Amino acid sequence: MSHLFPTYTRFPFEIVKGIGAHLFDEQGNEYLDLTSGIGVCGLGYNVKALNDAVEHQLHQVWHTSNLYESSLQESVAAQLGVHQDMLVSFANSGTEANEAALKLARKATGRLDFLAFDHSFHGRSAGSLTVTGNEGIKEGFLPLVPGARFAKYNDFAAIDEIKPDLAGVILEVVQGEGGVIAGDAKWLKTVQDKCHEVGALLLIDEVQTGMGRTGSLFAFEQFGLDPDIYTVAKGLANGIPVGAMIGKKELGQYFGPGSHGSTFAGNPLAMAAAQQVLKTLNQEFLSTVQQKAVAMHQAMEKELLPMDMVDSISGLGLMIGIHLNQAVSVGQVLAQLHSQHVLALSARDNTLRLLPPLITSQDELLAGVDEIKKALNTVESATATA
Repeated sequence: MSHLFPTYTRFPFEIVKGIGAHLFDEQGNEYLDLTSGIGVCGLGYNVKALNDAVEHQLHQVWHTSNLYESSLQESVAAQLGVHQDMLVSFANSGTEANEAALKLARKATGRLDFLAFDHSFHGRSAGSLTVTGNEGIKEGFLPLVPGARFAKYNDFAAIDEIKPDLAGVILEVVQGEGGVIAGDAKWLKTVQDKCHEVGALLLIDEVQTGMGRTGSLFAFEQFGLDPDIYTVAKGLANGIPVGAMIGKKELGQYFGPGSHGSTFAGNPLAMAAAQQVLKTLNQEFLSTVQQKAVAMHQAMEKELLPMDMVDSISGLGLMIGIHLNQAVSVGQVLAQLHSQHVLALSARDNTLRLLPPLITSQDELLAGVDEIKKALNTVESATATA
C-alpha cells in the first residue's frame, strides 16, 4: 500500500542513478533519457562541476532566509536579465514564479484581468491555474481567482481581445503541455505591439522553454520580443527546486518590502547550482544545442515524418513534439520505448514529447530517433494484428 496521494500515474520502475544523458533503474537497466526530468536536467546527471558547486555550498550554509544580503542571488539575477534594467524575484518553482508575475502585473497596472490562451499551462496553484487553458485539470477546484479570459493561440482574431482593461497577456512562446506548439513569429510580435498600445503587460512563461532548451537562453530572444515580465524554473538549477520572475526595472516600485516573499526562495544550494548552470550556458554551448537540434529535426523529418502513424513534427530546438494519429496510442509508444530502454514523454492530443538533456551527443540523439522509429513500427504491427 502506498502512503502517497495518487496524484501521479507512475511508471512501474524507479530511477536510482544518472550519468550524462543516461538513467538507471532499481534493476540496473540503463535508459537513454529523452525527458530531462520533464525539461529540468538540461545539463544531464552527475555533472562534476554542478556537484562540486553544490557540495561547496553545502559545507558553507544551507539556508539563511531573505533577511540578509546574498551575493549568490545577485550573481544569478544579473545573468538572468536580458539587459541591465531587469530585476529578479526568486521562487521555488515555475508555478510560484508565475504567481508572482500575476501579482506584480495587477499591482503595477491597477487592473485585474488577464488574457491567456487555449491549451496553455502555467501551473496548478489557484492563480496560475486560473490562466491555464486546460479545463480538465480545473475540475473540482472551481471557482478559481476571477479575471481570466482565453483566446485561441496563434490566431490573429485573438489580437482583438487585448483591451485596455487587461493587466497583462500571459503566453508560452512554445506551448509545452499543450502539444509542443511554437508561436508564429508575426503573431507573437503583433500580440506584443497590441499590449504596448493598450498598456497591458506582456508576461512570457519560459518555465519549460528557458535555460537553453530551444537553443537560446530564453525562447523569446529568437522572436525579437521584449517582455515586461518573464518567468523561468525547471532547468535553472538542473534539478534543485528554484524559479524566478524577471521584470523590467520600472516595476520594482510595485514590489517593495512586504509585498511578496517566500521562506526558501533563493536558497543558497539552489543559487550555487543556478550560478554554475548559467556559467555553462554560454554562447558556444547554445550554438552547439542549435546544431544538434537541426541534425535531430532533419533525421526525424527523414525517418519519422513519412510514417503513416506520424501526422507532423513540431517544436523549437530540443523541445520536440511528434504528433501521432489515432492509428497508435502515445501511451503504447511510451511503453514500447521503455522496453527498448528509452525514456520519453507525452503531451496533449496524442503527442510524443521529447526534452532530451542539452548535453546529449548528436549520435545519441540520432540513436533516439532510430529507437522511436522502431517503437512506432512495433506498436503499429501489434495494433494491426490485435
